[in-house]
Amino acid sequence: MSESTPLAFSQLNADDFSVSTLADEIRVDALCRRLLLAVRDQLLDCGLAPAEAGRLCHGADLFLCEFVIAACGDNLFRLPPERVRQFAGHWYMVNTLEPHSDGLAAILAGVAACYAVFAGHGLVSPALNAAVARACADLPAYQQRIAEYWAITADDYDRWRAACPLPPRRP
Repeated sequence: MSESTPLAFSQLNADDFSVSTLADEIRVDALCRRLLLAVRDQLLDCGLAPAEAGRLCHGADLFLCEFVIAACGDNLFRLPPERVRQFAGHWYMVNTLEPHSDGLAAILAGVAACYAVFAGHGLVSPALNAAVARACADLPAYQQRIAEYWAITADDYDRWRAACPLPPRRP
């Protein structure tokens, strides 16, 4: 199958998205991109405009492929609920050239939309979907974290980082 062919939700196996090795990460990244095409198609089928569906999936791509899969090594269907907060309250800021709340809000809208689609297909639990949606909606907290990030002085970084720590780095 081509990387430009959407995955069929009915044929997904959550175990296929587990990451243990670099080879797994590369394979899961390709699967995730095909999954995002399927999410896009689902959003289009629900009446979203193509530009909006694309924007939502583009936002989710950064979170899923760069953070969940590459940085954390997590299975995106078995996501620890705190991952959204770690991404939005820390990782996004230190891995984005000029982090700002509008860009983050667009990403989080995509994350929430994807997890709603995943839940609709039984790929994640209603509880995980609700936790992701709540974390994605906490924009004032992330706006505050961005403001605090821009105000960091040499002695403040460790305190800022400790307020919303990242998961341990994958070996």
